[in-house]
Amino acid sequence: SAGGSAVARPSGLSLFRVTVVWQERINMARLKEKVVNAEGRIVLKIENEAWKSLPNALQQMSYLQEWQIHRTGLESIPRFVGVFDNLLVLDLSRNSVREIPKEIGQLTKLQELYISYNRLQQIPHELAGCKNLEKLDLAVNRELCDLPEQLSQLQRLYHLDLSMNRFTCIPLAVINMPALEWLDMGSNKLQELPDDMTRMEKLHTIWLQRNGITHLPETISKLKNLSTLVLTSNKLQKIPVCMEEMFNLRFVNLRDNPLRLKVTLSECANPEEEEDRELFGIEFMQAYIQELKK
Repeated sequence: SAGGSAVARPSGLSLFRVTVVWQERINMARLKEKVVNAEGRIVLKIENEAWKSLPNALQQMSYLQEWQIHRTGLESIPRFVGVFDNLLVLDLSRNSVREIPKEIGQLTKLQELYISYNRLQQIPHELAGCKNLEKLDLAVNRELCDLPEQLSQLQRLYHLDLSMNRFTCIPLAVINMPALEWLDMGSNKLQELPDDMTRMEKLHTIWLQRNGITHLPETISKLKNLSTLVLTSNKLQKIPVCMEEMFNLRFVNLRDNPLRLKVTLSECANPEEEEDRELFGIEFMQAYIQELKK
């Protein structure tokens, strides 16, 4: 128009940019509402809400020390997870995560990683970079059947849960973990235990229930620190005599195995003792071995 200037209309691209900026601000505000202080730690806590992915705005919160994200339908861990170098605990159990990005290996302070009840099919070897990792829970991923050998470099890992997956043998990475004390491989597809499991010198508890284990190796007696051994619902036909040398064994469960010899324990004089007695426990094992030696 004469004497006036036309007002420039914003282009589609600049509108898009404004929208993105606003969306990021909204996301940031939404995320900040989820930050709590628990036991002196700064925790991101999201539960029972739909978050299929985590917004980019989260990168600005690299001061977080713990993520607690459960039942959100989360499908992926963002690759920018590597910037969270203050993370001590990463708990993403009960979601729909299909893979762990290799950037996880940048979390050198991480002590606990829980990704149970997800959809993982493999674990990246970069996880070995989490050199302070002490607890790792990968239970109930259903399709998981192997671990990269590099994970034996996790010098501090003492607690490992691999239950309810598809492992057909104890992975070499696990056998070579120097600090491992507690292992759950229940409800997998194990058929035997390796002779070289003696390398697991610090192991005190192993859960092997609901597998298809047909026999125990003679070397099992060399696990001198083992105090709890659960072998319920396997296919064992006998108990090796050498197990009588396992003096630290405190709790054993051999229930629901097709053992060839039928051994019944003599009744306790005291009815209370009878109630406390483990029917297929340590006493049963010792009686079984005595019967075998006859």
